[in-house]
Amino acid sequence: MNKIIFFNQVYDIVKKIPKGKVMSYGQIGAVLGSPYYARKVGQAMSCIPSTIDIPWQRVIKSSGHLPETTFIKEQKQLLLDEGVIFSSERKVDSSCFFNFI
Repeated sequence: MNKIIFFNQVYDIVKKIPKGKVMSYGQIGAVLGSPYYARKVGQAMSCIPSTIDIPWQRVIKSSGHLPETTFIKEQKQLLLDEGVIFSSERKVDSSCFFNFI
C-alpha cells in the first residue's frame, strides 16, 4: 500500500474519534485491515502535516497508557480537557476507548 494513502487513511480515522474517547494504534491498524499495522499507524501519527487539524492526542497505546513522547504532558492535559478519565497517572480508563465500526 502506498505510504501517503495509508497515512491519509489513518488521519481520516483519527478525525472520527469523538471528544472524550481514545483509540489505540492497534485498533486503528485493525480498522485498516491488520492489528499488526500499529507501528505503521505510529509512523503516520509522527508525520502529521502542520496543515491538517488532527486530534492526535486521542491515539494511545493498547495498554491504555500514553505513549512516551516529549508531548506527554500536553497530551494528558488535552485529554483531560475533553473529559477523558485516567485510572492512574498516565493510563486512560478503559471506558474511554472508542470502538470504531
